Amino acid sequence: MLSLLKHPAVRFLFVATVLSAAVGTDSHAEEDLRVLPQKEARGMLKEYLLKECRKHFDARRKTVAAITTPDAFRARQQQIRAAWIEALGGLPERTPLNARVTGTLDRDDYRIEKVLYESRPRHHVTANLYLPKEGKPPFPAVLVPCGHSRNGKACAAYQSMSILLAKHGFVALCYDPIGQGERCQMLDEKGKPIVHGTTEHTLTDVGAMLVGWDCATYRIWDGIRSIDYLISRPEVDPKRIGCTGNSGGGTMTSYLMATDDRIVAAAPSCYLTSLQRLFETIGPQDGEQNIPGQVALGIDHADYLAMRAPKLTLILAATKDFFDISGTWDTYREAKRFFCILGHGERADIFEFPDKHGFSRPRREAALRWMRRWLQGIDDAATEPELTVSKDAELQVSQTGQAVHDLKGVTVWDLNRQQAGALAPRRQAFWKTNPKEKCLEEVRRLAGIGPAGSTATTRSVGQIDREGYRVEKLVIERKDEVPVPGLLFTPKGGGGKRPGILYVDGRGKAHEARPGGAAEKLVQDGKVVLTVDVRGFGETCAKPPKGYFGSGYRNPFLATHLNRPLPGQRVEDALAALEVLSRRPDVDARRLSIVGVERGGPIALHAAALDERIGAVSVEGAIESWMDVVAAPLGKDQLTQVVPGALARYDLPDLVKAVSPRSVHIRNRVNPDGSPKEKAE
Repeated sequence: MLSLLKHPAVRFLFVATVLSAAVGTDSHAEEDLRVLPQKEARGMLKEYLLKECRKHFDARRKTVAAITTPDAFRARQQQIRAAWIEALGGLPERTPLNARVTGTLDRDDYRIEKVLYESRPRHHVTANLYLPKEGKPPFPAVLVPCGHSRNGKACAAYQSMSILLAKHGFVALCYDPIGQGERCQMLDEKGKPIVHGTTEHTLTDVGAMLVGWDCATYRIWDGIRSIDYLISRPEVDPKRIGCTGNSGGGTMTSYLMATDDRIVAAAPSCYLTSLQRLFETIGPQDGEQNIPGQVALGIDHADYLAMRAPKLTLILAATKDFFDISGTWDTYREAKRFFCILGHGERADIFEFPDKHGFSRPRREAALRWMRRWLQGIDDAATEPELTVSKDAELQVSQTGQAVHDLKGVTVWDLNRQQAGALAPRRQAFWKTNPKEKCLEEVRRLAGIGPAGSTATTRSVGQIDREGYRVEKLVIERKDEVPVPGLLFTPKGGGGKRPGILYVDGRGKAHEARPGGAAEKLVQDGKVVLTVDVRGFGETCAKPPKGYFGSGYRNPFLATHLNRPLPGQRVEDALAALEVLSRRPDVDARRLSIVGVERGGPIALHAAALDERIGAVSVEGAIESWMDVVAAPLGKDQLTQVVPGALARYDLPDLVKAVSPRSVHIRNRVNPDGSPKEKAE
């Protein structure tokens, strides 16, 4: 697979890298290797991504404003519904629920059944079913998706909503999301959760995106199968189904009401705003709330109502919510206009209460009244009495409180791995049966790597003289793109053209730029070296990488919303820097190579595969394959390295093969958590 150490520059580089590891970097700490103003640099990537999103938001507003007839609305409705399902990676086939009741709690005017069913084979859902004792079945039923409470369905607010519904003649089903309550997917040897809630959701998203799915795909399918369970019950009228949930449950209510036509009445709480106001205030949230390509597809929060119009929808809002209330009203006004165009303006409404985020009593009462009006034909002002909620242990469906531990079922990690395994032979066949050019077109498409575009220019902002060579501070600029700070190392004296090396280090360009570092050793050997911070590295990194999500999750999610994942944008930066290097009069454009260190490794492989001017590529301390990322859900800083849907068409080893017969050397591979994958060569 590898053509090892064939290129002289590559051989020298790795000797230099090994030697530099033993050299301290503090002795010349007085040297300022920064190129851009520090405060501005840290926010550049975010501001760029927001600017790109605004272009799509503006285009969408024009499209929506032009809709004035039912036919025009329905044409767009059909288009965005198809795009929505495609963005989720499609939905799986229905399989047997294998539902069973593990216990019952008897209350004054309702009872609670502890139920267990499988949304996918051996992928278990734990839920509580609230059944009224009075009245004549079949009853209308309401699905109550949970928000991000650690105890899931046992959270007092979600219990209260379910009890309130049962007391007023509804069957209510409240189920645990993955990562919460009894459905934590990653447990230690004692059956205790390793991660919870939104952290588990976003970790799920990393592997799911690589195989063409999304955390939301899992969450939505759990909800759809929960409705399947509801309508399988003889006590439930399948033609009178409602859905209401708060926060993360408001997200799920929004998704489900847009996806499942069986939901007649919906009341999402404390979630709906607009993507523009969300991004410009608190920013993108956890994995399930970010659908790859959503902004590029023109699907905004108002479209969750539009996709179901004119079905009955009530937006529940909090004036002081961290989900921006002005965006909520923008969404409502847009959706209301659509409902009016369809002749059913009364079917969309909003309830705003002047409190903070949460499924508070006023919003629970508003949800109840909406369901009574439209599912029971009762238009009154029902109120919530004092309610007694159950203790967590009382509502427990599984024996130990963790279904995966008790039932040894299939987790989302297993499902991601299974899909990755299913894609592998298809991917291999794709590369085997198609010319390399066509395969690389797919690499470009999936990674969002566009044509070269405007010519890169450089601006010198300073110079450092060292013994035998100089370091020039450069800003590499392209029109309407994030500037790339670079350090250019050139030998002093001598003429003629020299080999050029582009150095992309995930730790930042300054890491090997100080005296004694790899860049010095290369320039002392007669090379011209350009070490750069592609966007999100070094100077343009918002904050130091740490934890599961490295330097954060907001910028990677903004990028995937645009269908321009960060790895692809970084490759564009690297190729622009390569162009700058190749144009230099002291560089031999026939002898160019690229080095990628840690997170820079995949960037270097992409660049070398796509640009044949690169004669050799060297990768140090990087992941070897995205298959490893899918297999190791506790990876660190992998969200910034994801290309959604990539494993359907290519993996990093495919890029290595695409570089051949040019020289490739990969050293000190690491696992997704950063630990060594193999002994040093």
